[in-house]
Amino acid sequence: MPLTPDQIVEEVRRWPQEQVTELLDRLASALHPEDPVTEAAWKQETRRRIAEIESGAVRGIPGEEVSAHIRRLVGR
Repeated sequence: MPLTPDQIVEEVRRWPQEQVTELLDRLASALHPEDPVTEAAWKQETRRRIAEIESGAVRGIPGEEVSAHIRRLVGR
């Protein structure tokens, strides 16, 4: 008899974080196969953004500041 989703979740909760991450990555890839054109565009965009940060053209925002802003937006 196959496992129920609840049984799977309970089992996965006992796994190390690295295994959970790998499982999620594999499930996401199965649900949304990679498109080479999209992947290439994201790599180019990532390189552009890194270059902007490294050159000082763009200032990064600390994660804590971003999280606080999101909490304010959603009312938490």
